[in-house]
Amino acid sequence: MDVRRSQTKDPIEWLECCPEFSWPLANQLREWILEWEPDLTECIKWNMLCFSGRKLVCGISACQRHFGVTFFRGTELADPAKLFTPGGENNTNIRGMRFTTLDGFDRGAFRDVLRMAVELDEEPSLPPLPKKKRKPFPMPDYFAQGLKKNKAAAKFFASLAPTYQREYIVWLTSAKLAETRARRLKEALAALSAGRKWAQRKRV
Repeated sequence: MDVRRSQTKDPIEWLECCPEFSWPLANQLREWILEWEPDLTECIKWNMLCFSGRKLVCGISACQRHFGVTFFRGTELADPAKLFTPGGENNTNIRGMRFTTLDGFDRGAFRDVLRMAVELDEEPSLPPLPKKKRKPFPMPDYFAQGLKKNKAAAKFFASLAPTYQREYIVWLTSAKLAETRARRLKEALAALSAGRKWAQRKRV
């Protein structure tokens, strides 16, 4: 991550700090959005160039090998041209698009999605859809057994929000080899015993 870009609040400075690959793509998309929806205002949030009306409408993220567009009420928008990236479901109304080039980019379809998003934002009588509930990730037997033998780890794990519990479970179950799984289980139990979330486990 470019520290300068994460700290700036100015859209132009944000663009200037974008990776060389995605800078021209993000710049062109910004020009289109401002041309099509001139009443939107720009701001920088979460290292993204965001556009808002009453509330946040969409945002641009510029990465080393792609750039993305996030619509903050994307699940409420029609997408006949299939611009939204499939998968990546979460418990919010956010949906995103990811591109590596603007060659063949369906400007008309994107403009239609943007217009729908703006109209949705402008209509105060339309409340947002309720957040989707993420299905609980199955607890592997070996992890359950490990927690049963380690009361401190089990107590802290039970105190974690489902999102943080899921991080541990997904990490453990993604191990392909038995030795990798055993090493991760040992690391997970030690981290949990010390009161560490998954992202903090290396501090143990």
